[in-house]
Amino acid sequence: MVTALHGGPDALGVPCWDFSTNANACGPCPMALSAVRSADPRHYPDPLYTELRASLAAHHGVDPTCIVLAGSASEFISRISAAVAHGGGRRVWLPALAYGDYGRAARAWGLERVLEPEQADLLWLCEPSSPRGCAEAEAARVVEVASTVDGAVVVLDRAYEPLRLSGACSLNAEALDLVWQVWSPNKALAMTGVRGAYAIAPVHGGALADQLNAMAPSWPLGAHAVAMLMAWGRADVQDWLAGCKQQLTVWKAKQVSLLTLQNWHCLSSEANYFCARPPEALDAQALRDQGIKLRETTSLGLAGHWRLSVQPPQAQAALVAALAACSVKQERRI
Repeated sequence: MVTALHGGPDALGVPCWDFSTNANACGPCPMALSAVRSADPRHYPDPLYTELRASLAAHHGVDPTCIVLAGSASEFISRISAAVAHGGGRRVWLPALAYGDYGRAARAWGLERVLEPEQADLLWLCEPSSPRGCAEAEAARVVEVASTVDGAVVVLDRAYEPLRLSGACSLNAEALDLVWQVWSPNKALAMTGVRGAYAIAPVHGGALADQLNAMAPSWPLGAHAVAMLMAWGRADVQDWLAGCKQQLTVWKAKQVSLLTLQNWHCLSSEANYFCARPPEALDAQALRDQGIKLRETTSLGLAGHWRLSVQPPQAQAALVAALAACSVKQERRI
């Protein structure tokens, strides 16, 4: 069995202080949570998701036919990889540091990883990136190069765009019209247990959108996911999110400062998470025993570092105390 590495709960349950997943630490969003709790689980959703497609399209200012619904962002990653392979694609390009599901899906569908964008049939971008939380330095060039390759498909994962605390997307409007955009609002809403996502097809992506819709199972979204995504574009939900970003910005500055005082080297980021290198090797199990979980980033291409989501002061204090306790135990063993 292939084991996927992710942050969040594990076999030991939900960590008391979870820095390993990038969900909005200010949530869950009260309005979206109320909508999900009010969802009617007795009936199937509309199999065409007519109202939901219209709502998401209005939120982004696109035609409803551009919306492709997905069970989750990871499900869409697998489905579009399968579609490219089915269409004769053989090669995939990934950023040097990237979410593991891109590569896992490529391997599952027999796509060979290549080093140059012009060699690829499927190309992945993510902004803010994972694990770094920055703009992709190569994004504009990748889109430009791919636009000259017949049939090349570029996907921009925007899972963390709603939680961007600084900076801006490196792709302009013209470039965005050339790429698939994947959105998974459950992170911003702090409702990652509700699975549901969607993609926006590029200007000339109608044929692939039809194929992806044909490849989807019946009712890829249940009633609760529909309720969450219907709430996503509401003005009160977006206003709540704007307030969260102000709070997260304050918390992030404090968290970086605390770790810097502990001699961690913190890398810059534009999102509600960042990567950092500790002054000595961490005992992840000892931290987990104290209710702390971090996300080690070797599987994401960044060895020797840990990704930490921004958490409130109480969690930050618990992390500092746990690090101190682990350091004392290590000194005693020496």
